[in-house]
Amino acid sequence: MSNYHIKHLEEYFQVYRKSVRDPESFWGEVAEEHFVWRKKWDHVLKWDFNKPEIKWFEGGKLNITENCIDRHLTTRGDKPAIIWEPNDSSQPAVHITYRNLHERVCKFANVLKSKGIGKGDRVCIYLPMIPELTIAILACARIGAIHSVVFAGFSSTALSTRINDSDCKLLITADGSFRGKKSIDLKGIVDEALVKCESIKSVLVAKRTHEDIPMKEGRDEWLQPLLDAASKDCEPEIMDAEDPLFILYTSGSTGKPKGMVHTIGGYMVFTAFTFKNIFQYRENDIFWCTADIGWITGHSYIIYGPLANGATSIMFEGVPSYPDFGRFWEVVEKHRVTQFYTAPTAIRALAKRSTEFATKYDLTSLKVLGSVGEPINEEAWHWYNDIIGKGKCPIVDTWWQTETGGIMLSPIPYVTPTIPTYATLPLPGVQPALLDDDGVEIKGNLVSGRLCMKFPWPGMARTIWNDHKRYKETYFSTYENMYFSGDGAFRDAVGYYRITGRVDDVVIVSGHNLGTAPIEDAINQHPAVAESAIVGFPHEIKGNALYGFVILKEVGETRDRENVRNEINQQIVDHIGPIAKLEKIQFVSGLPKTRSGKIMRRILRKIASNELNNLGDTSTLLNPEIVDHVIKNRID
Repeated sequence: MSNYHIKHLEEYFQVYRKSVRDPESFWGEVAEEHFVWRKKWDHVLKWDFNKPEIKWFEGGKLNITENCIDRHLTTRGDKPAIIWEPNDSSQPAVHITYRNLHERVCKFANVLKSKGIGKGDRVCIYLPMIPELTIAILACARIGAIHSVVFAGFSSTALSTRINDSDCKLLITADGSFRGKKSIDLKGIVDEALVKCESIKSVLVAKRTHEDIPMKEGRDEWLQPLLDAASKDCEPEIMDAEDPLFILYTSGSTGKPKGMVHTIGGYMVFTAFTFKNIFQYRENDIFWCTADIGWITGHSYIIYGPLANGATSIMFEGVPSYPDFGRFWEVVEKHRVTQFYTAPTAIRALAKRSTEFATKYDLTSLKVLGSVGEPINEEAWHWYNDIIGKGKCPIVDTWWQTETGGIMLSPIPYVTPTIPTYATLPLPGVQPALLDDDGVEIKGNLVSGRLCMKFPWPGMARTIWNDHKRYKETYFSTYENMYFSGDGAFRDAVGYYRITGRVDDVVIVSGHNLGTAPIEDAINQHPAVAESAIVGFPHEIKGNALYGFVILKEVGETRDRENVRNEINQQIVDHIGPIAKLEKIQFVSGLPKTRSGKIMRRILRKIASNELNNLGDTSTLLNPEIVDHVIKNRID
């Protein structure tokens, strides 16, 4: 039996039991079975959650790009590693084979070395979803530089904050980017950001929009001429398993962004293992994760996880609504996609549109559907299952975080029976615990609590860059000897987990703890509702009351808004009880969201509480303009 690839339910339980009884032996076998090491590790694991200090495969020597590229060259050299699908659907896709990827990564790595970049230096990458983004990331890893990708939609303030926090020496960007019908002046944003960044010595600029842009002499250079002149040979820097691979900043939905540090060996093993199992990847499958590489989902499941398995991974520059709402499904048909991984936000947006956008395309190549970023509501789950999967594709509703590095709770398709809205079971090596408010573990089933991890896993972040104290306080101080995820969860009668939302999204109303996720789920089942977000606001009698922000579907008739409000509250009464009724319901055209699709509840709480003077930086939102609209129409 291979620990690496689980094929049926009995095998899952066997492997899971082994991973819990003897984690070091389990992960040691996985790491030895599947990967290339220049030197074997001295210890599989050393850990102490009280410090906290976690080290996996310490003393092991490797380079992650050898595992993601070089070792595939003899058997998969001519196989596409990356298929790049551009924003404009009339333009051809670009197929980059493993052999071509190897050459381009080596050339880029040599360009970085020519600019004085070496092991341990930080490189900021602010690029759109073009091939140079993947190649730049791998080029950094090739020479031991630490990459820090910033989503190419963040403001100049957000960019400069991240550059300064990690003291980056070099920045890689583009002249501009395309997003649907719009083009964005990336270089203009960079120039504005770098006014406040003294650490950046060089800026390399890729051409995408071919706009006329200013280039600062002595700092800015066009990338392509440097690549053309570079050697295609670059020996990989041999790294320790615990050397940092990258810094990735959280979206900031809970305040100041945190620079999560992921290290090489454990992250490689965990992302490869989870990719193989959660998507049941087979040779010649075509995998598509629609995320942006600016987020952990793109790092782990567009680049590192797929390439470590010799997979073909699609990289998508566009948006699901351009040129129309059938774009996702057109790409699935075009490339015969077998595994499709996207966010509930996208699923809900597409479900609001005519099913013809999906049904006119041949989706029979699909074998596995995935959901990531937030818990998927039941209505969206069924639409995804029925319209896209035709009832034949298991849906893997995955729970994980930037901090975890890879997927932690998820069904394994064709292995784990699925239930709508449930992340089901932990992956092997993942040991969840539900704790009560006093920090006592809640045993048994049919229980709810705060979701923690009682044992380390290889993919977990090791620290927050330059702020280990904050790392300890955020994740390891709430409960003794536990990693606290910040999420709540319910464990059902058979041990399946359902994520119930952030613990800080629990509102105490008249002494009752009310999780917002179940209330939102009830509201979203109303036929007129597309999406909702619930927050608490101060109430002089109840302590707190509930304020609902609700997006209505596009309906042919103008419905009486007051009737809809009454129906929504009745829906809540029917599903949860009278205590969960909303005090105020505001109909909105959109909700403020982070670029990764999470609702920025911190802003909604301030609006509901009429605390409008300190909303924080809204420029990093996916839709910052929506905040003014919500404020303007708030209910007093």
